[in-house]
Amino acid sequence: MVSAGDFKNGLTVEIEGVVYQILEFQHVKPGKGAAFVRTKLKNIINGGVVEKTFRPTEKFENAHIERKEMQYLYNDGDLFNFMDNETFEQIAVNAETVGDSLKFVKENDNVKLSSYQGNVFAIEPPLTVELEITETEPGFKGDTAQGATKPAIVETGAQVNVPLFVEQGEKIKIDTRTGDYLSRA
Repeated sequence: MVSAGDFKNGLTVEIEGVVYQILEFQHVKPGKGAAFVRTKLKNIINGGVVEKTFRPTEKFENAHIERKEMQYLYNDGDLFNFMDNETFEQIAVNAETVGDSLKFVKENDNVKLSSYQGNVFAIEPPLTVELEITETEPGFKGDTAQGATKPAIVETGAQVNVPLFVEQGEKIKIDTRTGDYLSRA
């Protein structure tokens, strides 16, 4: 149990059956009346952000989020299969939970699965990945305008904007948070 007076950024608590992560908190002591804690909370399941106020003495249950590194094995229709690197136990996660978090992840790459009470709610790909370009238009000499880009399809099927000098068959580094080209690999 944690009281509202002991809130810290990043702490996860269960409030009214919903698990929230504390993004911001502020202790407020008005000149008149009782003190309170103003918070900005993020629902970890659906990503929604809400603002709530609490009395400093209110107590909430700590929510323990488990983050485990697992290997992405394969996609089987609507199910994505992952394997625990230590126990070799396999789990399947539905496509709705995965969303587009695996669009830059190849089979056999490691990802982090976040779960609460055994239910996976988020998948975190590595921050950067190296992928090969399978399809792109050739760059033309003289097309050297500052920062000019062209679309390219990488081996996972995702589309990335790359500089004009990058050719088909090259490996590139991609930032998975933004989907931006970083450099040649």
